[in-house]
Amino acid sequence: MGALGRISAAYTTSCSSASASVSSLPTTAPVLRPLTHTASLSTSAALLKRHKYPGARDNKDHSKHRGESAIRRTGTRWRLSMSDEPLPRPVPRDRLPAVETDPDHGLWDFFADRATVAATPEQDAQHGRSWSVEELRHKSWDDLHRLWWVCAKERNRIATSNWERNKSKLGFGEAEALGRDREVRATMRAIKHTLTERLYTWEDAVKLAENDPEVDLTGQGPAFVPRDYLEEGETAAAEGEQQVAEAAETAQNTQAAPAASLDPVTIPSPKSQAEAPRL
Repeated sequence: MGALGRISAAYTTSCSSASASVSSLPTTAPVLRPLTHTASLSTSAALLKRHKYPGARDNKDHSKHRGESAIRRTGTRWRLSMSDEPLPRPVPRDRLPAVETDPDHGLWDFFADRATVAATPEQDAQHGRSWSVEELRHKSWDDLHRLWWVCAKERNRIATSNWERNKSKLGFGEAEALGRDREVRATMRAIKHTLTERLYTWEDAVKLAENDPEVDLTGQGPAFVPRDYLEEGETAAAEGEQQVAEAAETAQNTQAAPAASLDPVTIPSPKSQAEAPRL
């Protein structure tokens, strides 16, 4: 047998063995295993946990980059706790002691009504107009000071109601609260306008007082000391009294004659006056 015969015989033998191996394979499809590796919830090894029982060794992880991504360098920036101690559980509300509050505490003023957290739209809509500048010009400093802090307190109440309304997602009362807050801010703006006018008036008065010789702005002694005006006033008052006395004396000397000495002819009778024609 030549070389060609040996090659053909070997090829025939290999084909027959391959067909025999294929016929021996199972008819069901093989189960493919996933390429990704699965792990439990905790990826920390048991030796990495910090045990605090007596005699335990220190297995604390000293890596500052634990929990960060090795590729993007992102993740937690704080050290993760790996303690095996049980977490504390919150105490039920019914077991908590009663909290004692002061009924006259100042923080209660942030609420218009202690029974509710936010004012109703009807309560916010019950307000008048704002104070005008003309009305506030007649108020004293103490009245303006009190009115300013009443407005500030009212704005705090409105802000508290809006915060509670947004937190609870009530969805109503915002328009009425904004309208009330608008009037309060207009009053506060009018108070500032009035005080600004008084400040400008005071500055102008100081400028005039600097050129007035009777006004002393040094703070030593009386601030106002009249000089010539007081002497002239006393002289004018004395002259006025003398003139009044002379006029009274002249009036006494020039009194009219008594009624008995009057000529009855010059006095018309009542009868003639009644008969006279009326024009």
